[in-house]
Amino acid sequence: MDKDFTGLCMVNLADFDSLYGHTRDVLGYGHAIEELDVDIPIILNKLEIDDLLIITADHGNDPTFKGNDHTRENVPVIIYSRNFKEPKILPPFETFANIGATIADNFDVDAPDIGTSILDDLI
Repeated sequence: MDKDFTGLCMVNLADFDSLYGHTRDVLGYGHAIEELDVDIPIILNKLEIDDLLIITADHGNDPTFKGNDHTRENVPVIIYSRNFKEPKILPPFETFANIGATIADNFDVDAPDIGTSILDDLI
């Protein structure tokens, strides 16, 4: 985040899934959340005025659930920009594809065939 660039930066925090979710390591999962909580203010302070931060997951993986497969709960979506005037709670998405449509809208490129951008709802 210390490099100045234009474009999309996608980061996969795979440990939540592979190290703690699938193995049902509740303490490890909790520790990982605590570590991320410490890093979030650092990340927010490095964002430029026109940056858009989206934190989400591609599927659920509840470490308290039986088995070791993915779980089916809704995934959280946190979207932040210094341009936002006030925090708000958005209604649940009909499809995860809204994330892709919102990213396409943010970069003013052709939107995917599915999903609806929520970019205008954020500002």
